[in-house]
Amino acid sequence: MRGLHADAGYLLYRLGLRSGQLFNTFLQESGLRLRHYAVLRFLATCEGAPQRELSARLGYDPSAIVGLVDDLEKLDFAERRPSPDDRRSRIVALTGEGRAFLRDTDEAGLRVTNELLGPLDPAEREALHALLLRIAEDGLG
Repeated sequence: MRGLHADAGYLLYRLGLRSGQLFNTFLQESGLRLRHYAVLRFLATCEGAPQRELSARLGYDPSAIVGLVDDLEKLDFAERRPSPDDRRSRIVALTGEGRAFLRDTDEAGLRVTNELLGPLDPAEREALHALLLRIAEDGLG
C-alpha cells in the first residue's frame, strides 16, 4: 500500500491547506479571509467583472460570491456598478481602497510564499510555479 506522501494530489491538498492557513493568519487583522483576498486579486487584473464571472473564475459557489462582495463593499474595497451591457446585471470593481489594501499586503503575501516554499531554491521555485500554472490553466480554466 502506498503512503499518503506518495500521492501528488494529497500533497497538493495539504500544501493548499497550509497556504490557506498562512494567508488567513496574515489577513486576520484586516478581518478578511483568503477567499476575499482572491476576489480582490482577481479584480485587480480587470476593470470589473460580473459576479457570475467571479464565481466561475475563482471556483466559488455563486451564493458565496454574493457574501464575499458584500463584505468587500462594507470595507469599501469593492463596489457593484451597473453593467453597461445589461441593466439587470452588476459589475463588481475594485475601489481605490481595495487597490491600497492589496499594495499594503504585497509584502506579507511574499512572506507567506517564502515560508511555504522555503526549502526550494530560486530555480526550483520558478520551475514549480511554471508547472502549477500549466496544471491550473489546463485544469481550472
